[in-house]
Amino acid sequence: MIQEIIEIIAKQLKVDVDSITPDTDIIDDLGADSLDIVELLMTIEDKYGISVPDDEVTNLRTIALMGEYIETHNN
Repeated sequence: MIQEIIEIIAKQLKVDVDSITPDTDIIDDLGADSLDIVELLMTIEDKYGISVPDDEVTNLRTIALMGEYIETHNN
């Protein structure tokens, strides 16, 4: 799942897959802005059938944290 998230992020942010690790911060390391984050979360929500409440978004800054959230909330 982590690799899938990395591929989604690389495609949406137009960065090299090899530059992303589970500890990569999508804002600090990849320069994602608020619109990028909304688009990423929409893609991830659709792919994994989850919904991320607005108050959780700030907690999902790394790929590893996104993966943990998806595993916990994916029925």
